[in-house]
Formats: sequence, C-alpha cells, structure tokens
Amino acid sequence: DKVVNSWPRGARHAYCCMLSNPQNLDIGGLISSPRESPFAQALMSARYMLVVPNRKCSIYSRIWCTYEAFIAYSESKFIFVARPPLKGA
Repeated sequence: DKVVNSWPRGARHAYCCMLSNPQNLDIGGLISSPRESPFAQALMSARYMLVVPNRKCSIYSRIWCTYEAFIAYSESKFIFVARPPLKGA
C-alpha cells in the first residue's frame, strides 16, 4: 500500500536495486567507482526517487542508501518518501 499510495504522478517505471542487484554477493567490481556504478547511473537517469522506509531499521543506517539519497539530492531529483494511505481517506 505504501508504494502504490506514494507513487509519483506520471511515473511509469521503477528500478529497484534490492530486486535487480545481487544483495549477498561480492559486488566490489560494480561499486569500485560509486559514481560510475550501475546503481548510480540508473538513479541519475531517473526523474524521481521513491524512498521506502521500513520498521526494522532506518534505511539511512545503510551507507549505500545514504549515498543514493546524496546522488538524488545532488542531481535535483524529485524525492518522495513512501507512506501508507491515510485511514478513512
């Protein structure tokens, strides 16, 4: 519900690094130059960034999430934080 409720108007596609990149493998070769990494390149070509927080821990306790936010801000992307629909709305 959070993602659907917060989806940027007009956005038609999404790149989810957690679904498309190996999370538990050695990706050192992919991120040896973070700004040139596939993750950063995908974000730089995007118009929006949708941040989807969870209840277990702050996403900004993960260095890569912080770096992605930095790139989005530096590249003047529209940044949205997903939130659940308002109850009764």
